[in-house]
Amino acid sequence: MSSPASRAPRKFLVVVDKTPECKVAIRFATRRAMATGGRMTLLCVAQPTDFQQWRGVEEIMKDEAHQEAESLIYEAAKAVNELSGITCELVIAEGRAMDALMELLKGDSDLSILVLATSTAKEGPGPLVTTVATAAQYPIPVTIVPGSLSNAEIDSLA
Repeated sequence: MSSPASRAPRKFLVVVDKTPECKVAIRFATRRAMATGGRMTLLCVAQPTDFQQWRGVEEIMKDEAHQEAESLIYEAAKAVNELSGITCELVIAEGRAMDALMELLKGDSDLSILVLATSTAKEGPGPLVTTVATAAQYPIPVTIVPGSLSNAEIDSLA
């Protein structure tokens, strides 16, 4: 059995999207990474388009989705760095969020903890939280944070 000092630092994973709760997950994971000497990986998924009428238009829509994903992930990485000084590993994938997440988990054995935040909407905790929480088997521990937490509450918890 290895001693705690010989283990690699924890690698926290956050899925970045446009939802307000994403910022809660990012802040919580950042604070936990700071407290434990951990690292951060951010995953942003460029959602596929269903538009296949004209090839040129489809390509433009794909490019726009990728540019939006880049913008979101860079903004999130900047927030992490300003809060903690941590430089994040950035992963941009295409397709469905859950598929991209599972692919990343298969390919990166250093990932330690997935951090998600629940939606504050009446519809429920959010599709990714629901899918992950009801999965029979999941390869790493998942921390689900209430999406309604304030920055001060996150800072005191993490």
